[in-house]
Amino acid sequence: MAVNKELLRLAIPNILSNVSVPLLSSVDTALMGHLSAEHLGAVGIASMMFNFLYWNFGFLRMGTTGLTAQSFGANDIQAQGATLLSASALAMLLAVLLWVLQVPLFSLAHFLMNVPEGYGTLVEDYFYTRMWAAPATLMLYVLLGWLFGQQNAAYPLFIAIFSNVVNIICSVYWVKVLNMGTTGVALGTVVAQYASMALALGLIWFKYPQKVKTIKVSWLKQVDRYTRLLKVNADIFLRTLSLTIAFGFFYSQSAAASGLALATTTVLLQFLNWMSYAIDGFAYAAEAMVGKYVGAKSNGGAHRAIKLSMGYGMGLAVLFSLGYWLAGEQLIALFTDEVEVRQLAQNYIPYLVALPIIGTACYIWDGVFVGLTATRAMRNLMLIALIGYLTSYYLLLPHLGELSALWIALLVFLGLRGLLQTGAYLKEGISLR
Repeated sequence: MAVNKELLRLAIPNILSNVSVPLLSSVDTALMGHLSAEHLGAVGIASMMFNFLYWNFGFLRMGTTGLTAQSFGANDIQAQGATLLSASALAMLLAVLLWVLQVPLFSLAHFLMNVPEGYGTLVEDYFYTRMWAAPATLMLYVLLGWLFGQQNAAYPLFIAIFSNVVNIICSVYWVKVLNMGTTGVALGTVVAQYASMALALGLIWFKYPQKVKTIKVSWLKQVDRYTRLLKVNADIFLRTLSLTIAFGFFYSQSAAASGLALATTTVLLQFLNWMSYAIDGFAYAAEAMVGKYVGAKSNGGAHRAIKLSMGYGMGLAVLFSLGYWLAGEQLIALFTDEVEVRQLAQNYIPYLVALPIIGTACYIWDGVFVGLTATRAMRNLMLIALIGYLTSYYLLLPHLGELSALWIALLVFLGLRGLLQTGAYLKEGISLR
């Protein structure tokens, strides 16, 4: 019962916090969808460019959560402070690197995403504006990951709500009042990210002064303090790179098919975002709790947390599937006035209904693997699933339409990840690495 209450205490704020992320994406999509199909597609492409960039740095949050949770369970205050310092330094270094390389990165992304003719300026305006948020975005990964490792889900929820309120207000004003288009929604994100970073730093100083005061700047020179962080993060980086390749490929093939297919994909993937971010509430709780119990050497508590996380996650998945089945057409209509986009998107509602049931397990297992710091296994299984995804797509393409082949391949990708991770855990249990 205690584990159950603890899981819900962490998961419910995480769900509310995570759902606010696709809420913002949905607001941006709706703002652009009511301007034109070109604006809608441009924001979809540009957002995916940043997903391709920032998802690959998700290790800053996941690695920080896993290591902090284990040192929290072991009651090692100095290790908790050291993780915060070293991860923050790494985030700042990577942000500077992104700034320096932003022009070639945009050129590469423009090429890989098959940006349609006529979309270039809209995409470029969004990209270079939002790039100013890089330091704040990467630092927020670290700060939120550290808070999750402290078993604190309330502060991340407060930060997420604050960030999204600021972002939505700014985006609506700059798009609706000042007619700034894609630049307006990007600038809203920049302002919100820096405001949220400042808030997160203030909350950490207020809540954990003793842990912050243990941090010594001289630790930055001690290479050994980065060793485990870099090892864990390298594995998560390769895992996340595979994930972003999968979704980048999805967008790229949609864009290559037609502008209509791209706009439709942009709308449909909002449903995936809503589902995945909500399910991740239990995945984040699993990260924190499994890591804590492993650090405290309580295998029984870790096993219990895993079972409960998976059970609650699958229950939530059923609710999402029912919602998409019963209200899919109405939800699609919220995102765009374009009749052709709405008509085409409605054909793919059956895939949206299947998505939560098939895809939930892999999201929960990701959280479990991070808590165990079983990052090497997570990396290897993701690579196998990526191969399965691409293979199934090219096998299906000659027999189905472009978007149908993509959606079935995506379901194969998510389902295969879940099956492989389940098999690995059943074989090795808590000792999985």
